[in-house]
Amino acid sequence: MLNTTRLANNESGYAANVFADKENQMHKVCEHLENVGFLPKELVQNEVAWFYNNLNIDDYYFALENVETIANHILSLYGAKVLAYTKNEKALNINLQKETEDSAVYIHSSEPGVSQVEGPQYEKSIDEKFLDNSTPAEAYRVESYRSTANGGNLTSQLRSYFVTRCEFENPKPTAEQETDIRQVADKNFLKKATDYTLKVYSEVMQHALQRTGPVIEMYEVQGSRERRLVIGYRQRSTQGFFSAVSDLYHYYDLYSTRKFVEQFSNGVTIIGLYLHPLPMQKSAYPPIEHTIYQVMKEASLLYCLPKTPLQQYFQTNKLSVQEMVYGYVAWIFAQHFLNRLGKEYLSLTSVLNRSNPVHEEVLTNLKKRLRQDTFTREYILDIIKGYPELIKILYANFATTHYVNQREAALQPTISYQRLANIENLSVDEISKRIKSATSNAHEQLVFESFLTFNKHVLKTNFYQSTKVAISFRMDPSFLPEIEYPTHPFGMFLIVGSEFRGFHIRFSDVARGGIRIIRSRNREAYSINLRSLFDENYNLAATQQRKNKDIPEGGSKGTILLDIDQQDKPLVAFEKYVDSMLDLLLTDQTGAKEKLVDLYKKPEILFFGPDEGTAEYMDWASLHARKRGAGFWKAFTTGKSQSMGGIPHDLYGMTTRSVHQYVLGIYRTFDLKEEECTKVQTGGPDGDLGSNEITISSDKTIAVVDGSGVLYDPVGINREELTRLAHERVMVNNFDLGKLSSKGFRVLVDEENVTLPNGSIVENGLYFRNTFHTNPLAHATLFVPCGGRPESVGLDNVQELLGHDGTPLYKYIVEGANLFITQEARLRLEKAGVVLFKDASANKGGVTSSSLEVLAALAFNDEEFAKHMSVKDGVVPPFYEAYVKQVQDFIENNARIEFDALWREHQLTKTPISILSDELSNAIVQLQAKLQYSNLWNNEDLRTHVLTRAFPKLLLDTLGLPTLLERVPDNYVKAIFGAYLASRFVYKYGPHPDNFAFFEFMRDNF
Repeated sequence: MLNTTRLANNESGYAANVFADKENQMHKVCEHLENVGFLPKELVQNEVAWFYNNLNIDDYYFALENVETIANHILSLYGAKVLAYTKNEKALNINLQKETEDSAVYIHSSEPGVSQVEGPQYEKSIDEKFLDNSTPAEAYRVESYRSTANGGNLTSQLRSYFVTRCEFENPKPTAEQETDIRQVADKNFLKKATDYTLKVYSEVMQHALQRTGPVIEMYEVQGSRERRLVIGYRQRSTQGFFSAVSDLYHYYDLYSTRKFVEQFSNGVTIIGLYLHPLPMQKSAYPPIEHTIYQVMKEASLLYCLPKTPLQQYFQTNKLSVQEMVYGYVAWIFAQHFLNRLGKEYLSLTSVLNRSNPVHEEVLTNLKKRLRQDTFTREYILDIIKGYPELIKILYANFATTHYVNQREAALQPTISYQRLANIENLSVDEISKRIKSATSNAHEQLVFESFLTFNKHVLKTNFYQSTKVAISFRMDPSFLPEIEYPTHPFGMFLIVGSEFRGFHIRFSDVARGGIRIIRSRNREAYSINLRSLFDENYNLAATQQRKNKDIPEGGSKGTILLDIDQQDKPLVAFEKYVDSMLDLLLTDQTGAKEKLVDLYKKPEILFFGPDEGTAEYMDWASLHARKRGAGFWKAFTTGKSQSMGGIPHDLYGMTTRSVHQYVLGIYRTFDLKEEECTKVQTGGPDGDLGSNEITISSDKTIAVVDGSGVLYDPVGINREELTRLAHERVMVNNFDLGKLSSKGFRVLVDEENVTLPNGSIVENGLYFRNTFHTNPLAHATLFVPCGGRPESVGLDNVQELLGHDGTPLYKYIVEGANLFITQEARLRLEKAGVVLFKDASANKGGVTSSSLEVLAALAFNDEEFAKHMSVKDGVVPPFYEAYVKQVQDFIENNARIEFDALWREHQLTKTPISILSDELSNAIVQLQAKLQYSNLWNNEDLRTHVLTRAFPKLLLDTLGLPTLLERVPDNYVKAIFGAYLASRFVYKYGPHPDNFAFFEFMRDNF
């Protein structure tokens, strides 16, 4: 929100609509009605004159509509007048509409300052049909007017809307032209807008182009109480906003005489509202001179969440916007974190042995059933809707901590502040008692107690910032029950936007991990993804923590679940997720930000990386962090383009270099010839890991499963053709079927009733694809999952990998895809004799590459970074080329020494490798944390010795250790020190060394 109050001249801002042929049109309408015959001829002249002259309908209507449509509307109104007369009603109920492909007209009776909760809700229709999906290629503008209608003893207020498709002056402006309003505006707008309006809209448009969120300007009108709001934002960045803003100013007893929605071919939407106070103000709210600031503040909240299931409570004045949005966010929190397992589950876990796969399966299934059946989303929402007064009390408890009165120096406190002052200030104990007395059963009590849990654990939020694009909360994760989440996260964020909800979890202060976008094919899939969202995020971050054992950063992960109706907006969701996170990381009021309450009271830096669906967005995130004034912008994201100093994992095969070292380790350990080994691979030639695994291997791959379907050939898929697909990064649906043997086949996900060469029939291609890794046809020496959804192999289907006689489908498994196999299923497979290396060990090449990319970004200043790390016009700097080679060597060496350590410990202890992998990771992570704060760090000679080995040689040679120590943050350097010592020690002496091992290690190495 721009903190300025502007004075506007008392002009309309638009040229008046004048239809020159109005008189002639009236005569034609009369003739048409007389010919139709439904209206008595003696009444035709009066009814037409009344319609044209008494209703004060804007001339725009008559210019848009043809004679027949106007005549039909007059007939409809005549019928409405007769009905009103028979019912002895004084108000005339008018509802006229006409929609075409390129335009729409709506005219209806409308009481000023009142939202329509029932009947035709035209503004919602305009949002859904025209505004929400407007793009430069197809956009719609809106003009809306209010007028007083008089018809005998019948009086009513009329609201008219005119929607027309835009015809831009320049549909495809260049970067230079997109800031010129006369280039990017609609031709009709340019004809009608005054010079003053063009100037105002141009200023707002410039700000909207520079910002992710809305721009909100207010103008006082000289000699009038009218206030004009001008709101600019990016097209398709919110939904239902036009109608939601009307509900907002109605809540504060304001009404609009005119409103306009203008679109621009540079992707900006601007809403102009002409607001007045009701003549007879019906509530205790202050006058418009004061309430307008609250409307501005809350408009930014509605921009983030214009539509919620609690909307009706706001429209009917039972909840304010802030209370409604708080209730919605707390509902989301309750869905994910309401304790649904209970004491009985806790008791059962103490009786059953979790190391027994059968017992673990019982507990896992019970947990899923309890979570699904006890508190559904709908059940929680029904409970919340029954107690709006409790929402008010709980919101007040939240706001008392986090609201900052931005206008405290002004003559009056804000309405937000007054609202809090008018609500009883209760302690947490008093609120708990109020919840207990107000609710009717234990379930209802639990729901509202979860609201209190939410309030208690919010450390900071952008809830009250007017420039936000989504609502973010930095949470204290201590509320997570240990029985479900045994490893305590260091930090947690919850982000809620109009297109998505998301989390970010990290397990140490300095942590890095990817941001994943989760899509849903249908509502059933969305429901499943919604229930598992937090657990998936937690497990991915925990896996990342174990995977990051060789590097200074701990593990983190972010997830963005797209709402079921917003599957086409991954970039919009990602941008909002990142920007709202930056709101909480940049607490020094950078740029357009405002002050917030920070209970964490420590600086935080997060490092984001690419993951499913976000690889192409890393450049934007880094550049946006720079635009927001973040000093850490170069290191904020990894996986950036080479021009920005990124080291692309796919281009250099970073992830594959680690996974494939485990494959080579198996060949080496078991004396196997790669060319003779059969292999099954999920994750196809279109993906990073899948494509590089194909190009780096020379085995006999018999099956590749990807997003398009299954490709299979028992004699080995043609390597040349498979390599072609990998180089072109396309899926197996592009495979030349002429290069399959007579026993080979391809089944695509959208195919049905396909007959295979062995005579069996595949009824459903999608199901066949999803389950092929458990199909007997997939029998092979080696299985390398390079892609696929988490828990694709679990206790529910692991038996299918073992066969009826207990013979495993695969002898060796290297789990390249994260969480592809559950821990319980891994243990079952190992018990059956499968040699299995899990994801946390095998898939760590990407994180190592990203870590060293971050280190270079932290070490170089902007000028050095551009010189050494930026690939411009295809020219690779010598430093960059050499650094990439060092990174690749580092990855392969770490993978080799961990493989050897795991196999050595497995041979010595017979402990399953899946458990040893976790034990090694946990031992390194715990020792690393201790070493950072031990006396060893204070030993300057030792510290120098360790860091000289730990920092990449190329960085040391280029900058020198003193410069590195000066530029790289202290907590990061400590993490490098701890990670190097801990990993080298544990890899050599194992996760359970004797008491003298560390002394021996230090003596021999330092």
